[in-house]
Amino acid sequence: MMTTETFRDRFDAGHQLADELLRYGGRADVIVLALPRGGVPVAAEVASRLALALDLFVVRKLGVPGHEELAMGAIASGGVRVLNPDVLHALNASAEMVEKVTAVETEELERRERAYRGDRPPVKVQGRRVILVDDGLATGASMRAAVAALRQKGAAKIIVAVPVGAASTCRELAGEVDELICLISSDAFIGVGQYYGDFSQTSDDEVRRLLGEQGPY
Repeated sequence: MMTTETFRDRFDAGHQLADELLRYGGRADVIVLALPRGGVPVAAEVASRLALALDLFVVRKLGVPGHEELAMGAIASGGVRVLNPDVLHALNASAEMVEKVTAVETEELERRERAYRGDRPPVKVQGRRVILVDDGLATGASMRAAVAALRQKGAAKIIVAVPVGAASTCRELAGEVDELICLISSDAFIGVGQYYGDFSQTSDDEVRRLLGEQGPY
C-alpha cells in the first residue's frame, strides 16, 4: 500500500498529467473540461501548459443518505443521470429515495453552474475533442455521468485524463471513452487523497479565479 504522496498538490498533478497530453497542445478543436471542484486546479494546469481553452462540466454524485461518500450514481449538466446498479441492489434502494437525492443534487448542480459560470453560456462541445479532467477516479460514477452527457452533446472524441484512479474503475471506464490516461492505476487504491501531499478542498472562489485566468473560451 502506498504510504507517501505522489503529487505535491493538484497543480503538480496537472503539470505531470500535461506531459501525457502534449500531442493535443494548441489545437483549436480541443477543449479541456474540468469536473469541479477538485478537478479544476488539475485541469487549469493542463490547459495552461497546452495552450488550450478551459471550462468546467458540472457533475454531482448521488450519495447514499447517511453514507454520502458511497455513490449510487451521479448527475451531470444536460439532465443526464447515471446509476450504479450494484450499489442500488446491495442497498435495496427505493425509487423514492433515489428521486429525492436526485432532486437535492440537481438544485446544487444548478447553483454551482450559476456560481462558477455567471452569465457565460455553457461551452459548445459538438464536433470538438474534449479532455475531461478530475483529480482522481474512485467509483467513476461522476466521470461516467459526464461522459454520457458529452456523448449526448455530440463531442467528437472524449479523452478522460486523471492523475490517479482505482485500477478496476480505470479498466471499466477505458471501454467507455475514446482514450483514458491515468498516471497511477492502483489495485491498492483507498482514496484519491492518499496520493496528494495537499488535498485541501478547492473553494468556489478558487474555481472562479482559475477559470478567469484562462480567459474566454
